[in-house]
This record gives sequence, structure tokens and C-alpha cells, in this order.
Amino acid sequence: MTQSALQSIAAAELPERGQPLAGGIFVTRYWLNGQERALVLLPDELSGKWGEYGVEIKGASSYSDGEANTRDMAEAGSEIAVKALELGAFIPSCLEGQLVMAAKADGLVTLREDRFHWLSSQFSADYAYYVDFEDGWLIGYGKDVERLVRPVRSLILQ
Repeated sequence: MTQSALQSIAAAELPERGQPLAGGIFVTRYWLNGQERALVLLPDELSGKWGEYGVEIKGASSYSDGEANTRDMAEAGSEIAVKALELGAFIPSCLEGQLVMAAKADGLVTLREDRFHWLSSQFSADYAYYVDFEDGWLIGYGKDVERLVRPVRSLILQ
């Protein structure tokens, strides 16, 4: 799987929110697992099922760490997770999805409002979270339904 060439960036080199960075648009700074990071929304749009209804993917339940969730999904055979990782990106977690929604609300990014978008946070063996980028609703639904994904990157700030 391809990795993004840019894995970290000096905080002083960050552009303004809404400006180009690492093949996408810089969304915001945030903290994850004790590290400050920069969240980048890619222009790519993927479509597919989250996984199998009734099958719990161990480790894919983080509310905040979309990259860890996506890796666990890919190991379990999720096609959309594999596609995201091949882009050097991942499927946003609930937290990361809400940060993307905040950037949309601030007029910094454009997102499709006519379809729901999967997040990488699993709710149960039957359900995973998705977000409605029209109004920001965070909802759980059956994993075997096809939805969109807007992959993101997370760069460690130095």
C-alpha cells in the first residue's frame, strides 16, 4: 500500500485553514494519542460498504483514531479501507469527521450533501457510524449499505 510521502510537518509551515496541504485541503490542528496533528481532507471520493453486517472488526471502534480503525478494517477485508490506504490516507473517525464538518460549516471545504459518508468508527457488529454533511448528523447504520467516503490524512506536527 502506498504511503503519503509527507508524514509530518513543522507547525510553523502550516498554511491557513482551507488552503492546500499534502494533496488536499488543510482542515485543522487537533490532538490524537498525545501528538498534535494537522488534518487534511483529500479531494478523492470513494464508494462502498463499510463491511459485513453482523461481523465485529476488533480494534475498529476508536471514536478518535481513524487511521487505526481503517487499518483494522483493511485487515478484515474492507474494500473501501484498502482503497483509502492505497491513497496514503484513511477513513475519518467520528472525531475527524466532525472536524471536517466544522471546516465545511466555516466555508473552508466543499462536501457532497446528497449522500451520507461512512466514518471508520464501528458502533457494533451490525452498525458503523456515518455523517450527513448537509447538517452534521452523526448516525449509526448497517455496515452492508453502500455509502461515500472522503479520505483524510493526519500529519504529525513538529
